[in-house]
Amino acid sequence: MPTSSSSTSTDAKLGRFNRLQIIKYTDFGLYLWDEYYGDILLPKRYIPKNKPTEIEDWLEVFLYLDSEDRVIATTQIPKAQVGKFAVLKVIEINKIGIFLDWGLPKDILMPYAEAYDGLQVGDSCIVYVYLDARSKRITATEKFEHYLDREKVTYNIGDKVKVLVVKRTDMGFNAIIEHKHWGLIHNNELFKSLKIGMREFAFIKEIRADGKINLSLQLSGPKEKTTLEETILSNLEEQNGVLLLSDKSSPQEIVAQFNVSKANFKKALGSLYKQGLIKIENDKIIKI
Repeated sequence: MPTSSSSTSTDAKLGRFNRLQIIKYTDFGLYLWDEYYGDILLPKRYIPKNKPTEIEDWLEVFLYLDSEDRVIATTQIPKAQVGKFAVLKVIEINKIGIFLDWGLPKDILMPYAEAYDGLQVGDSCIVYVYLDARSKRITATEKFEHYLDREKVTYNIGDKVKVLVVKRTDMGFNAIIEHKHWGLIHNNELFKSLKIGMREFAFIKEIRADGKINLSLQLSGPKEKTTLEETILSNLEEQNGVLLLSDKSSPQEIVAQFNVSKANFKKALGSLYKQGLIKIENDKIIKI
C-alpha cells in the first residue's frame, strides 16, 4: 500500500477517472493502490511517457473491468463514464445483449431490457452509463429518463450550459443539460439546424414553476446585444477593419461565423452603425 503522506483520497470509483498511487513495477506493467480494490494493474502499453511514473507517484487513470471481470486501469480516454450520457455506436448484437463501442478494448454491454427495439449494428444511440447494482458491471441504457431531474436546479437565467440533443418533438428539441436535467429548445429558437446526438452550447432562458427548463441557442436581451457587438468589433480588428458579411448575408453565413440568428446580427449591426463605429455596405462591414 502507499507509503506517501499525501492526503489524496484513494476511494476509487469504477467507470470513472481516479488519482491513484504507484506501488510496484513489473515486466507487464505497474500496479496502483486503492483502499477498496487493492492492487490494480496498469498494463505496460498504457504507462504514460510524459509524466512521472516512479514508485509513490500519482497517476490519473480510468478504471473498468477486463474480459475476466478484473478491475484494470488505463490512461485511454473512453467515450463515456459512469453517471454520464453519451452517443455510442452498436458494434455487435448477440444472445447476451447489445455491445457498444466506448473506446476501450472491452466493449460496454446494453442488456436487451435496457434498449428500445430496432437497433442494428452500425447504428448510434444515446445512452446513460451506470454501474449495475447486481452484477457490479459498467452498463448502458437507452431508458434513461429516471436518471434525469434528480438534482436540484441551480442554474441562473442566461447561464451558458452544455447540452446533448436527444429527441425531436412538436414543440422543438429535447436536450439533456450538463448530464443532469431535461431542457427544451422551442421551435422559435431554431435559427440553425439541429440533429439528434449533437452536442451544443445553449443558454438557460426560463426555469418554470414546475421545474422544466427552456433553453435558447443564443443569449437574449441587453447582455447578448453587448456581447455580440463586442464580438463583431473584435472580428473587424482581426480582419484589418473589413468583415465580408453584412445585413444582406444569408442566415447560414451568419451562423457559421457568429452562431447567432440573422435577426440578432442585424440588431447588433444597427446599434454599431448608430454609434458611428461601422459602415455597412452590401457585401461587407467596414470599421470606422
